[in-house]
Amino acid sequence: MVGEFRASEYVRTEKLAETLGVSPTPVREALMILGSEGVVRWEPRRGYRVVPIRITDVRDLFSVQAFIAGELAARAATMLTDEDLIAIDEIQVRLVEAAASNDPSLVDELNHRVHRLINRASGSTRMATLLNQTVHYVPLSFFGTIEGWAEASVHDHIAVIAALHARDSAMARASMSAHIENIGGLLIDHLERHKLLPEA
Repeated sequence: MVGEFRASEYVRTEKLAETLGVSPTPVREALMILGSEGVVRWEPRRGYRVVPIRITDVRDLFSVQAFIAGELAARAATMLTDEDLIAIDEIQVRLVEAAASNDPSLVDELNHRVHRLINRASGSTRMATLLNQTVHYVPLSFFGTIEGWAEASVHDHIAVIAALHARDSAMARASMSAHIENIGGLLIDHLERHKLLPEA
């Protein structure tokens, strides 16, 4: 997803194991899992090959995330305690400061904390688990390298947090979904700029 392995490139088990400092067995098992998810493809006598990622793949991934995250925010809007809202406000203040001081790793961490608080407050453990299964396709630490990411976290959260304070489920759903779709768009722009998509 982030271009560390290029489309159609072969992933050598032994070389990757050496790079990661582990034995080949867990790498082989991980590649089998990635194969079942369609990220790599097994070719007999040649090994695993990276499946090219398309714009539609990224859009689909973030559309699913937007739907789930929106629903979690809608449910959280009526479940968050006053203390939860204060905590979210405090984290967001720190996030704004981190973005202003150009500290992408701290923005990543604080953004994750805001979303985690909202998701946990929803009371929808299984749905939050489904969201986590889609989120892992893009490493958390990678978002800080995307142009406009920190600004989007600052700007988009304003509407989300306002909806949560108003206990407005419909607005929380819409603003959270829009936020996730916006992030997906920024990722697509990043991948296109770095020529990591076949269509680019």
